Amino acid sequence: MTNLVEDAKSIWHAGVEAVDSQRLVSSVISLNSNQLVLGTTSYSLQPNSRIFVVGAGKAGSGMARGVLSALADSPYPVSGWVNVPEDCVQELPQIRLHGARPAGINEPTEAGVQGTLEIIRILENARPEDVCICLISGGGSALLPSPVDGLTLHAMQSMTRQLSAAGANIRQLNTVRKALSRVKGGGLAQYCQQSRLSTLIISDVLGDPLDIIASGPTVPSQTTISDAIHTIHELLAADEVTVRSYLEVLHSTTQPPQSFDHCDTQIIGNLSTAVTAAAAKAESLGYLVDSIAHQQLEGFAEEVGYDHAGIFRQNLSLGGKRAYLSGGEPVVKLAAEEVRGRGGRNQQLVLAALIDQITHSANLAECMNGGVILSGGTDGEDGPTDAAGAYADCQLVHRLLHRKLDTVDHLRRNDAYTFFEQLDGLIQTGPTHTNVCDLRIVLTNPDTTH
Repeated sequence: MTNLVEDAKSIWHAGVEAVDSQRLVSSVISLNSNQLVLGTTSYSLQPNSRIFVVGAGKAGSGMARGVLSALADSPYPVSGWVNVPEDCVQELPQIRLHGARPAGINEPTEAGVQGTLEIIRILENARPEDVCICLISGGGSALLPSPVDGLTLHAMQSMTRQLSAAGANIRQLNTVRKALSRVKGGGLAQYCQQSRLSTLIISDVLGDPLDIIASGPTVPSQTTISDAIHTIHELLAADEVTVRSYLEVLHSTTQPPQSFDHCDTQIIGNLSTAVTAAAAKAESLGYLVDSIAHQQLEGFAEEVGYDHAGIFRQNLSLGGKRAYLSGGEPVVKLAAEEVRGRGGRNQQLVLAALIDQITHSANLAECMNGGVILSGGTDGEDGPTDAAGAYADCQLVHRLLHRKLDTVDHLRRNDAYTFFEQLDGLIQTGPTHTNVCDLRIVLTNPDTTH
């Protein structure tokens, strides 16, 4: 491992640590006598008040620990239920962490449906003097399933797979998910009409649109059933039998009136938080830093990878220690299932960048000299794999020359995980208990020895 790779990893970890979910939540909650402060909002409590905690997301475990840490001395009873991936389940006092889907498989499950029913039950039983805290983070859409009448869980899973394979971005996916769910698009908040509901969000969506993050279970939807129908027509073949069934359900679904007078929603951490911290770390290591936290949707991972390779070459030509940091979330258009390998958008991005670098280099063995390109999901989970992402540097290229792997074929088949696994280029952290999209690091220093 080169010093540049060590620096890139430390910069990436600094960004992830800045959005530590437990710390973010505990820092915005306090209890002063009978006043419960949640971010910028204060709630008056009565002697018989209770505090309920519900939610869903990859950061749910850390967020729940943050609540318990902040309310460790609370004279008011605290209890709750939060849906999380199975590898994020921990034993906590008072709050049940429920495994609502397997690790690495970002799809709704029957366990998720049952967990969502428990959350609904808690909200329905809350009284006016109580306060309900809803913890929402990335991955919440798949972890909080509750299909509308006429739609089976299997059909919901199939729909998600088909849209993802067609290259649907997070906004398109959630537009359809909201229309086909009882709890998304503000639906969950309707079960808490007798109490007060405060939602704390760690955002994993560019630009932080409240109705898109986890499909907006506690805020008004900015999209309609008609938008969902249009999205399906845009991405899928409407004459297919399964697609026709989705459309039939949507055409027969009506949106009941909703009220949000009892709700308050706040974002407590996002991609900008992570990029700012990563940039500060890079500067402390002596790099001249250029950074951006994208607020708009990006294109395909391959295209973003090519862009980062271009920045790599440009910075290398400028000389000195330079860092380009970006945060975002591209999409991957999946290869046919019969040839598809394993990977995720971060691994796909780095492989595309490496291929672009090879294409623009006269000497393959020297194509990554003086630099490193790294990309990783802040949740520690990149696609259906156990890796957060991958990196490429000069030493990885030397291993590539020895193994003689077909870079283009691995990219074409979405098999970047297998590629980087064989070359020891994966970033494997396990669950980070947070999620604010992806963080990419491009470091260059022509004076680095190899």
